Amino acid sequence: MQNIGKKRHVVSYENMSAELLDAFKEKYPQGPSDCLVDLVKYPKPDGSSFYAVTLEVPDGIYLVKIKVDVDDADDVERWLDGEDDDYSGGSSDAGDDNTIPDDNISQYGSDDDPADEA
Repeated sequence: MQNIGKKRHVVSYENMSAELLDAFKEKYPQGPSDCLVDLVKYPKPDGSSFYAVTLEVPDGIYLVKIKVDVDDADDVERWLDGEDDDYSGGSSDAGDDNTIPDDNISQYGSDDDPADEA
């Protein structure tokens, strides 16, 4: 898909529209647990962070925020950094594929409530 001129949005998995949920299910048939290989950690201005995957649909490009359990967050970070060799879900050399177009998170608008963005 050509991404020139597409609107960019950030949306939580729980707040997706039915159309976006259908596109997510098409890309990740087993739900959020199926997207771990594409999960990327994004920093927020307040020092916290969130995890998201990129989902492109005909009318836009979305960062879909996926909630990661606090107990599992350290494991996910180690896996994303390639430090967890025991995880068989992906290769640690796939890091180059885990970027959004332009790597510029500020270009994304938000479909979530403002409290999520602080």
